[in-house]
Amino acid sequence: MYYNALNEHLRRRFGRKAYKLSLQGATTCPNRDGTVGERGCIFCSQQGSGEFAACGGTIAQQMTDAKRRVADKVPPDAGYIAYFQSFTNTYAPIDYLRNIFTEAIAPQDIVALSIATRPDCLGAEVLALLAELNRIKPVWVELGLQTIHSATAQYIRRGYDLATFDRAVEQLRAIGVEVIVHQILGLPHETEQQMLQTAEYIAHSGVQGVKFHLLHVLRGTDLAREYARGTFETLEMEEYLPLVAKCVERMPREMVIHRLTGDGAKRDLIAPLWSGDKKRVLNAMRRYFEENDVQQGRLYRGE
Repeated sequence: MYYNALNEHLRRRFGRKAYKLSLQGATTCPNRDGTVGERGCIFCSQQGSGEFAACGGTIAQQMTDAKRRVADKVPPDAGYIAYFQSFTNTYAPIDYLRNIFTEAIAPQDIVALSIATRPDCLGAEVLALLAELNRIKPVWVELGLQTIHSATAQYIRRGYDLATFDRAVEQLRAIGVEVIVHQILGLPHETEQQMLQTAEYIAHSGVQGVKFHLLHVLRGTDLAREYARGTFETLEMEEYLPLVAKCVERMPREMVIHRLTGDGAKRDLIAPLWSGDKKRVLNAMRRYFEENDVQQGRLYRGE
């Protein structure tokens, strides 16, 4: 079994373990405030996918709280990644963004800055700021592509087209910023072939990392209402394991696999319930990869 897992990549790159500190930048999203849409993506919770982020306070206070929560499993020499996770973290006045990002990377034990955002929220001022910060410490930008298929993108209310994603990746790479792309497996009405087409597109997109997410249904989302109506079914674990393995084998060997599945907050999880047992899922995935000799890059076809 081989894949370029994030933990091992971080050890090689920084010479020590590195842990993410999930932070809230108090930003919103153009897909919620009426600029692009008002209800957000169909699967997005009221926390803007930031269920596990620190709550409230200054960035420094949030970082202290986040470190305290993982203190029992973090070695003294560990590094940290300041991760702005919820909502759209480049969708705010540039001076505000400069302040929160600069505060986040100031501590010596912060080894990188990771910013989740939308590809349509990377204007010239934002790109200039990211380039400036990237000269101080590595900057990663996470983009929620989810799918390359326009019908699905419209259904989930993503709010931008594929050309916008391509342009964002090109602009970020031009300033030396690393890009991590999210793909959701199991989106309603998508076939396995369509999901593998998205994986192959990501593999050839020029990005440096990928996060694979299992579609999960959370309370209070529009997706939950669709699920209650019986318009789609979520994946079973026996379906997900071979699917994510096929995606991994389509990635180039140097691509960093940041995540093999996603998990929602258990209190809000409606389906699939098996995904709530994270330890069981990861153990099953490890066994599947070993038993089937999964090799990242085996099915990658270069240019």
